[in-house]
Amino acid sequence: MPALLDVQTARDRVLAAVRRLPLEAVPLAGALGRVLSADLHAGGDVPPFTNSAMDGFAVRSGPADRVLRIVGESRAGAPADTAVTDDSAIRISTGAMLPDGADAVIMVERTEEDPSTHTVRLHAVVTPGQNVRGAGEDMRAGSVVLPAGTVIRAAAVGVAAGAHAGSLSCARRPRVAVLATGDELVPPGAPLLPGQIHNSNSLTLAALATEAGADVVLVDHVPDRAEATRDAIAAALDDADVLVLSGGVSVGPHDHVKAALEASGVVEHFWRVALRPGKPTWFGTRGEQLVFGLPGNPVSSMVTFLLFARPALRALQGADPAARRVRMPLAQPVPQTAGRDELVRVTFVDDAATLTGPQGSHVLTSMLGADGLARIPAGEGELAAGVLVDVELLQ
Repeated sequence: MPALLDVQTARDRVLAAVRRLPLEAVPLAGALGRVLSADLHAGGDVPPFTNSAMDGFAVRSGPADRVLRIVGESRAGAPADTAVTDDSAIRISTGAMLPDGADAVIMVERTEEDPSTHTVRLHAVVTPGQNVRGAGEDMRAGSVVLPAGTVIRAAAVGVAAGAHAGSLSCARRPRVAVLATGDELVPPGAPLLPGQIHNSNSLTLAALATEAGADVVLVDHVPDRAEATRDAIAAALDDADVLVLSGGVSVGPHDHVKAALEASGVVEHFWRVALRPGKPTWFGTRGEQLVFGLPGNPVSSMVTFLLFARPALRALQGADPAARRVRMPLAQPVPQTAGRDELVRVTFVDDAATLTGPQGSHVLTSMLGADGLARIPAGEGELAAGVLVDVELLQ
């Protein structure tokens, strides 16, 4: 029986096996959630011209109570073709180009227009640059506006569009296959016979993979039969960069996953981690394909995916695989486990890490509302309330 591996060493072994996937050009409309593979430089100044921050009049700076002739209009997309002088003004819309000769904009609420004479009276002092947005105020041509490794969110889509990009260079999405093993599993919504449970793991793991940017190509259930397990794993590996299995990785007479993986040419990198929940976690590779054998208990399956599979999926796309962590005090005493670190599900209440409820590996509701996984180091006894612990954030 191999010795238990500490969590960080197990993570390091997973990431050492990752090779970033090939690059492809992704249109901006489909780039949400993708990972940028190279720095994106602004293709020009943004805004590209000096423009008005207000509806009003473009004028030269100066004192109040001036009466100026209105000699034109500058609208968004239709600049004025007349210059501003000391005794003239040009009507201007928000975002419209500042006319030649003007150095400020006075908002319409501080003016009084006389349509009969085509003039406007200024009721306020106008200072240079007032209500004016300079060219390049947001982005300068050639500057890096999105660094490599950025996960594209809504704001980044807008920034990329403003920076003249029509598409982005990104690693291909990892193709993920999910197999849940067990004779006791039946599809969600199906009636339960004695001894049966609904198959939550496959859908949960597929959802986690999707959240991590993967393309889930297969979600299936495998009965506890050696031949069926071999066939399902062989078929899944035909079209997946990453195979995620739940259940069947322990040492019971109906645990066929490890033998089936070996038969498909998957090389074991580790099995069994000094972790609660999740001790029987398995990881291996076939070439550049990654295979995760996760425990069958719902919380164990979810926690080990977050600890090991999610960082790998991020790294495959060129994103930073490191989890965000904070140090927080425990809101209550928590028992320790001899020989294994325990990750408990916590929510943040009054700046303290508070258990989400019962922490059994079968209690999937303990993940609801969880902000993070608090590490309770291996030991005897318990950690007292107020002790600072590392919390790995779930988002």
